[in-house]
Amino acid sequence: MKFLGKNTIKLDKELNELDKFVLDFIKILKKHTDYVIISGYVSLLFGRARGTEDIDVFIEEATKESFIKLYQEIEEKYWCLNSDEVNEIYSYLKDGLPIRVAIKDQAIPNFEIKFAKTLLAKEAFKDSVIVKTTLGELKISSLERQIAFKKYYLKSDKDLEDAKHIEKLFKENINYNKVKEYRITIENAKTKNR
Repeated sequence: MKFLGKNTIKLDKELNELDKFVLDFIKILKKHTDYVIISGYVSLLFGRARGTEDIDVFIEEATKESFIKLYQEIEEKYWCLNSDEVNEIYSYLKDGLPIRVAIKDQAIPNFEIKFAKTLLAKEAFKDSVIVKTTLGELKISSLERQIAFKKYYLKSDKDLEDAKHIEKLFKENINYNKVKEYRITIENAKTKNR
């Protein structure tokens, strides 16, 4: 694994079934919208050994027509755990609620998909990182943003361990001034939401 510039990481690991599941689904998303993978799966992608039920993804807010086109392709292989009615699924997203999508006849693993509606969510697109794997590319939020969200927003034991894993693995590449900036942004956002 190595950086190929500031915002690109080449990952040479042998991909597991979860990675292949993610890459397969992302191929559909990329055709219709911009996306960024956030949270726990990022540390798993980089070798942290723990299980997960979901892959968290922000997508750009879409018109109903655009979303219907995306969903028509999704439902060829996948299903939505929230509803089987596309208008209702779109309403969930418009209301700021996540939807969960899994391979047909399965529930786990699944994608937890949200429209990027908040400032914090929208900013995850600005400094995203491309991870080049042997089977394709994925877009993740920046390592600094991952660390800050895990340590200062989510804060569970699992999230703190995820942050530690990323810090240890990429210690030479992490800009801790950015982590501090994100911490302040997160704390300000939390204060506004109270």
